[in-house]
Amino acid sequence: MTGGSGDGGDRGIGGRRGGTALVLGGGGLTGIGWETGILHGLAAAGTDLSTADLVVGTSAGSVVGAQLTSGRLTPAELYERQLGDATGEAVARLGAGVVARFALSMLRERDPHAYARRVGRYALAAATDDEAERRKVLAARLVSHDWPARRLLITAVDALTGELRAFGREDGAGLVDAVSASCAVPGVWPPVTIGGRRFIDGGVRSGTNADLAAGCDRVVILAPMALGTAVVPSARALADRLRAGGANVLLITPDRAARAAFGRNVLDPARRDPAARAGLAQAAAHAREAAAVWTG
Repeated sequence: MTGGSGDGGDRGIGGRRGGTALVLGGGGLTGIGWETGILHGLAAAGTDLSTADLVVGTSAGSVVGAQLTSGRLTPAELYERQLGDATGEAVARLGAGVVARFALSMLRERDPHAYARRVGRYALAAATDDEAERRKVLAARLVSHDWPARRLLITAVDALTGELRAFGREDGAGLVDAVSASCAVPGVWPPVTIGGRRFIDGGVRSGTNADLAAGCDRVVILAPMALGTAVVPSARALADRLRAGGANVLLITPDRAARAAFGRNVLDPARRDPAARAGLAQAAAHAREAAAVWTG
């Protein structure tokens, strides 16, 4: 387990003094596609964000972060993996009932930890696929099952306590288990067991958990889902918090074309290809500012 959080309530903050940080937020399969498109486009323009001293991955971002830091895929190769026919891949959906549960929990709870605990109880009781079968899906998605040498933090939320956990190489948790936990969307996928605890999607606490990059001098945040609520801080709010701490921060969120490419279901594999292409197209608009932030 890594150290304590900036607000004293969560465990797992892994910020470092100085250096660069890449924060990869959650957003389903379309989020994976869009982030890889952005990464490829920026690298092609001369700013390779895979050189980050710290990579923070939440949900979809945990998959991208694990792939990017594996040392086995360039941003261009990671992008190519998102393209092509997705026929035969399972389609999941954030149904109206799941969304309603989240909304009701937000209305009833004003404390972030209480909200996360309520969502955790729902996740533990929900009828979902088998945990072991879901793990196989994530294992097949990763090209490496070993923690990278580069500093990588994968976020998840303890389903019982509502606390954030940021898994890293030193924690003893397997990389596949950490990514599976970070992607365990409540009501859609089963909570993941690590060290006798049950964990759910890191996006329950924040879509980016960008405050984990506190202490880094230069930070780029890719946020496929940038909105926040009273109990779930937005990507912009966390970016502003990092700036207040002295960091040079670039926040990139989907443009109109990218949002259209995502469609109505971010968990639909068929939308991954158009989302990746939209990310690549959007990257050009951010190339200059990304270079300015990354090189200091």
